[in-house]
Amino acid sequence: MIGLLQRVSCAEVGVGGDVIGRIGRGLLVLVAVHRDDSEPDISRLADRILGYRVFPDPAGRMNRSLRDEAGGLLLVPQFTLVADTNKGTRASFTKAASPQKAAAYFDELVAICRRELAIVETGSFGANMQVSLINDGPVTFWLET
Repeated sequence: MIGLLQRVSCAEVGVGGDVIGRIGRGLLVLVAVHRDDSEPDISRLADRILGYRVFPDPAGRMNRSLRDEAGGLLLVPQFTLVADTNKGTRASFTKAASPQKAAAYFDELVAICRRELAIVETGSFGANMQVSLINDGPVTFWLET
């Protein structure tokens, strides 16, 4: 699984002009499922998202995690992260999980995160979404299981 993690001051996702998920300070994570991912990858990615140290401590060093900060989490499914872009001018998505598998894994990731955090919002799997954010830093990390 892939999580493109961004530390944000605020973020929101909408579908058809309606906001369906919004957070203040926290993390926006774009999530993709690879065809070879297995169930242990779900909890591994959740643990990395919740525990990755991206927030500043009193000395200004990135030593605090989302768990430490109790910030918001916005999870947005984005299968294009598994694209193969090595050849030509059009991406190949043969490495992406089937929509059924990807949706199930995404839903389980959301469920795990909701057990630990008070604020977990999501995008809509398979929808054409509009995502807006204010990246704080900017701080962006590519997490992969």
